[in-house]
Amino acid sequence: MSNLINLEQVSKSFGITPLLDNVSLGVHAGERIGVVGLNGGGKTTLLEVLTGLEPPDSGRVSRVGGLRLAVVTQRGVLPEGATVGSVVLAGLADDAMTDDVAEHEWAANPRIRSVMEGIGIAGLGLETSIDNLSGGERRRVSLAAALVRDLDLLVLDEPTNHLDVEGVQWLAEHLLNRRSALVVVTHDRWFLDTVATNTWEVVGGKVESYDGGYGDWIFARAERARQADASEARRNNLARKELAWLRRGAKARTSKPRYRVEAAEALIADVPPPRDSVSLAAFARKRLGRVVIELEDTTLTTPDGRELVRDSTWRLAPGERVGLVGVNGSGKTTLLRTLAGDTEPAAGKRIQGQTVQIGWLRQELDDLPTDMRVLEAVQQVAQRIMLGDKEISAGQLAERLGFSPARQRTPVGDLSGGERRRLQLTRILMAEPNVLLLDEPTNDLDIDTLQQLEDLLDNWAGTLVVISHDRYLIERICDSTWALFGDGKLTNLPGGIDEYLKKRAAQGASPTRSDTKSPTAPVTDAAAQRAARKELSRLERAIVKFDEREQRLHSALAEAATDPDKLVSLGAELKQVLAEKEAAEERWMVLAEDA
Repeated sequence: MSNLINLEQVSKSFGITPLLDNVSLGVHAGERIGVVGLNGGGKTTLLEVLTGLEPPDSGRVSRVGGLRLAVVTQRGVLPEGATVGSVVLAGLADDAMTDDVAEHEWAANPRIRSVMEGIGIAGLGLETSIDNLSGGERRRVSLAAALVRDLDLLVLDEPTNHLDVEGVQWLAEHLLNRRSALVVVTHDRWFLDTVATNTWEVVGGKVESYDGGYGDWIFARAERARQADASEARRNNLARKELAWLRRGAKARTSKPRYRVEAAEALIADVPPPRDSVSLAAFARKRLGRVVIELEDTTLTTPDGRELVRDSTWRLAPGERVGLVGVNGSGKTTLLRTLAGDTEPAAGKRIQGQTVQIGWLRQELDDLPTDMRVLEAVQQVAQRIMLGDKEISAGQLAERLGFSPARQRTPVGDLSGGERRRLQLTRILMAEPNVLLLDEPTNDLDIDTLQQLEDLLDNWAGTLVVISHDRYLIERICDSTWALFGDGKLTNLPGGIDEYLKKRAAQGASPTRSDTKSPTAPVTDAAAQRAARKELSRLERAIVKFDEREQRLHSALAEAATDPDKLVSLGAELKQVLAEKEAAEERWMVLAEDA
């Protein structure tokens, strides 16, 4: 296996902080390397030194002659006035390519079309000016420009940040089918586990190398802590809990020898499940009551009148944990805003329980007091809170989410984007909400902070709705998954993210991404559609009532265990209820398929 790039005794510092300290490593042909580490720990610096964007302070960087390399970093700048076509196709022909040639190249090359469609920019148009695009669209155009090229090495910095679940899935499959080597910084654990053959952890100025992806890295970290008898008990406990999840939940993809696996598994022999759902649900009911948030016969629209959800009824239960997925532009954030009471539905009504306290994490970072220090900003909300059955202080919660005691004295205005996100989360949790609405909570968070957040949410009793492209997070903290497919309905997915991706693949010919031109919908009888939707809503309410009657009858049967006559009567009533419920469910399924 040939060597593409070598770093020998490389050091790099910014100010007095050494980000790389005497680092020696190499990238071989065909390797796919995932780079992980804390925010600000030197991951992006490593990529920039590796690719020649930044010179090392000392040491040597050598590259094979004629190396075909593309780099997509978070600091990338696109040329002003350029078009989408000129940026995407720049690496495929000489600089004199005309727009006509670019259009011909686009039309004739299926790989280019596949890339543009896969990351959701095919609908932008090749003539669209870069200056008119959002930040996320610009990042996806930069990514497309790298993916269309035939390369020896592809270097990507957080490529999944502006992709939806489907886009992340497509990107992973695309990278697995490429022959080029890959170095990618990512906090998306499913993506890392799927793509990486090796993992580099940038920590304390050093780069630790591990075989395999996320599952192997977690095993290796726990094993390293066990062998060293680590004094960092809190970090070790998190690794043990994460191992328990990997082994009991999403099956770990590990390539370690069996004796290494057995040594690591010894750590989790007595670890309880990640969360006690029964006790948390009971606690949530005590705090929330029966009604949480309900949307009845609700229609949601965009400001320009485009219909996102029509005649939908959705009731959140106490302690329910919901993951909400869908393509960009399908209405996820609008639905979350409606649940929060920030946006009024175009039709229908929103009902909120009297004891509901909402904590809403928005994508924007405009709700932080920049004139305070970190600890003051947290204490402004509360001094102490109860988390599960434990009381913790504002400083303790801030430390669990990555703010060391020294960093807690930092002015909020001096924090990085990732640190502001962590502070936003800390303040929301300090308010002790019993309903959490999280809109892309993983943006700008490193893996260690994500583990801390998941640990906090494991012990948090209340109702949770989370929008995220991070499928690992949704599978980890949510008990059910719902999707917006752009068809005006809110769809429950018992099979989770896998079922969502299968349904989206089946829709292949009619994409619903906001940046893709949708085909014209067939004309149907509007009155018949409205009638069907009303009957669907009626059936949904009837099925809920059947469920409640069934539960009451089961309880009554248990109480009447010594009364034969009453048992017969209750048994006959239960049989009737089950038959009516089954008929209602069958009718609902027929209408749902035609709606």
